This record gives sequence, structure tokens and C-alpha cells, in this order.
Amino acid sequence: MNVSRRLFLKNGGVALASVGLVPALGPSFLQRAALAQTAGKKKKTLVCVFMRGAADGLSVVVPHGEAELYRARPNIAIPRNQVIDLDGFFGLHPALEPLAKIYKDGHLAAVHACGSPSSTRSHFDAMDYMESGTPGSKAVQDGWLARAALLCPEDRAKAKSGKSPFRAVALGGGLPTALKGDAGALAIPDLRTFGINDPAASRRPGRRTDTNDTMMAGAFAAGSTAGGFEALYDQAVGDVLHGTGKESFEALKMLQGINPARYTPASGANYPTGKLGESLKQIAQLIKADVGVEVAFADIGGWDTHANQIQNGAPAQGNLANKLREVGQALAALYTDLGDKMDDVVVLTMSEFGRTVKQNGTGGTDHGHATCFFALGGGIKGGKVYGDWPGLAPEKLYENRDLALTTDFRAVFGEVAMKHLGVPRLEKLFPGYDGGTKSFRGLL
Repeated sequence: MNVSRRLFLKNGGVALASVGLVPALGPSFLQRAALAQTAGKKKKTLVCVFMRGAADGLSVVVPHGEAELYRARPNIAIPRNQVIDLDGFFGLHPALEPLAKIYKDGHLAAVHACGSPSSTRSHFDAMDYMESGTPGSKAVQDGWLARAALLCPEDRAKAKSGKSPFRAVALGGGLPTALKGDAGALAIPDLRTFGINDPAASRRPGRRTDTNDTMMAGAFAAGSTAGGFEALYDQAVGDVLHGTGKESFEALKMLQGINPARYTPASGANYPTGKLGESLKQIAQLIKADVGVEVAFADIGGWDTHANQIQNGAPAQGNLANKLREVGQALAALYTDLGDKMDDVVVLTMSEFGRTVKQNGTGGTDHGHATCFFALGGGIKGGKVYGDWPGLAPEKLYENRDLALTTDFRAVFGEVAMKHLGVPRLEKLFPGYDGGTKSFRGLL
């Protein structure tokens, strides 16, 4: 009896954790699915955090030295005496206080006036452009992170012997556009319930039953639930693991400590409650388990602050501050939790576009253009705000309303992909991009 690769691969990603999952099998399957060749070896990892909804970069890293900011935003701009100053001109939103020390220690950098050259103000189009890496074009169907995983020299070297199925993972939801493609990315809503579908789910009304469902039901019926699955897995190992066989199982003994439900972050790291904190905690667990993660993805929504961006007349409080506090705490917890492993990890934050420079009549901001990204971790030359600042004077604004773009997001993504992951060719990563390495900002 063989398990078809169709069980593992669907729409460019593995989605075994979609419905009716069995928590007790999560750690067991995790141990069995990883390839031994990547266990125990140092690997460069890129973690991307997408802030969906268009984050207000002018409040994330505040240009408090720019007088025009306070003229354009008399009620919602963060006062200079509340900003966490970085260099006398830029400062962090006070809700990002957990990141201040990482910045001062030289491991966190910001890239301002950054984003997509596309002029669209549609969230959905802008997100697709950024995740595909082809602003203004929908001709490319796969994602830039999936291409990065395929272009990694380490992956090409192991093309014949097999690669870890955990080399490309998205935590906290379905498969994002950034990971669609031939990388075989995993989409894991929650490691704690990552296992196999409950066969009872296959009998629910409206759900098609196929051969794989039947085989899985047979595995569950084979005496013990776990034993039945493992017997099925043992028979399928030659197909799924490309013949690595017993050697992979010997090395997978290193993964016996994986238990997502009982994971304790290191060094007192305190992840915030909520989707992002849980996703980054589980990414940290996978990285520390040495299962071969090369690219990982998490996201957090709620950045479309058209109204009530602040609370009760206090610019440092309210909806935006709450989202930033969650991001700051989650990134700081990941950084602390990984400890020395951060030397081999880079984290990038991104958002599809920014917000208008001027506040609107409902105490918020509308869809804009450029915004601010963060980069932290191994090799990042932190303690600096990168990019050419275009200014906020009316004549300097994009379309007379927005922060102008001076750094294409592909320059940031491309520099990290090439210098950190070792991707050799920028033109393969971003089709049609003519910026080349000369566009890099020197982040690494």
C-alpha cells in the first residue's frame, strides 16, 4: 500500500492540517515527516511577517524631525516627547518599545519610504504583487518565497537525495501567495493539531471521499490510532522520502523532543496571545528542532486604519498602537527565544502599501503609497534607518498625498535572498526587475 504524493502536495503546498486534526498525532507526524539530512545542521532561515491592511509607516518609524508631519497630522502624529528616538530624526512608536534594545544593539534595522512601485490602492492587488514579486503584473502565478526556496544552492545540491518538507512553511493559516509554486510548501494552521485528517471528516456531507481517505480510515482502524498511522507511514516512506528510508529515521531521533503543546520558549521569551505570537512561537520551535526550515511565513491583519487610528485623543494609544504592541512583543519574543540561532535567521516585515500623509476627518488615514519595513537578526547591519528620505513637504509627496517611494521592496527582499539564503540570480527571483544588486541598501 502506497500513499500518493497527492496526499502531501496540494496547490503547491501541503495542507494536512486543514480539518478534523488529531492533536495526539501532531508531534509524531512532525518527527516522521522531516528528512534526516537537514537535522542538526546549521541552516540559514528567512522569516517573513506580512502586516496585511497597509500599515502606517509614518507611525511605525516616526520621522519626528520632520515638521511637516505635525502639520499634516495635528491630532494623530506621535508627539516628539513620546517617540522612542533612534537617531535624532526617526523614532519608534512607543508601542514598539520591545524592539528598542534590539535596534540599539545593532540587530534591527528599518527601511523607510519602502514598498511597491505599483500605483494600485487595492489591498488585494497590492498584496498579490508583493507576494508574487511582480508589481503591476499578474502574469506570474507563483510566489517569490517559493522561488527563493527552489533557488537556494542547498536545495539544488540535494535535488537527487531529497529535501526537507519543512524547508518552506506558513504558520497560522492557509498557503499564502508568497509560497505558492513548486517548493511544496507546508501550510500549517497550528503545529499543536498538525497531523492527519480525522477519517470521520471524510464522511461529512458535501466532502468528496477518495482513495487516500479510505487508506487513512484503514490506518485508524488498525488497532491503535497512532500505531495504525505509523504502520501506514512506514510502508509509504520510500515514496514520500525518495528512498532515504531507515537512515532518515535514525537521524529523526533528534526530533523526539518536539511537542508543540508543551513547548516552553527559552530565556523567558514571552510571546503575546493571538495569531502572530503563536505563529512565531511555532516557527521558533521548528527552527530549533533543526527540521530544515529555509523560509517561513506568518501574517497579521488589522492595519487598515481609516478611522479611530488613535484613542481618546492619545496618539500613542488605540487600534494602531495595539497592533504595533503585538508585533513588537512577538518579534522580540522570537529574537529572545532563538538566542544564538538568530545568527542564522533574518526576519523581514512588510506591508502592501502605506497610508496618506494627511489625517482624514475620522481620525485615521487612507490608502497611501510607501511605508516602512523592518529587518532583524543574523547578519543585519542594524541600528540604522535605511533609505533615501523624500520629505513630507507637499511638493515632495507622491500624487500630492503620500510618502514617496525611494526603495523598491524587491531591493530589500532580493538583498536578503542573495546575501542570506545564497540565491544566486536576482532575475530568476524577480522576473522583469531591472534594479539589480546596485539597488541593494547594504542591510547585510
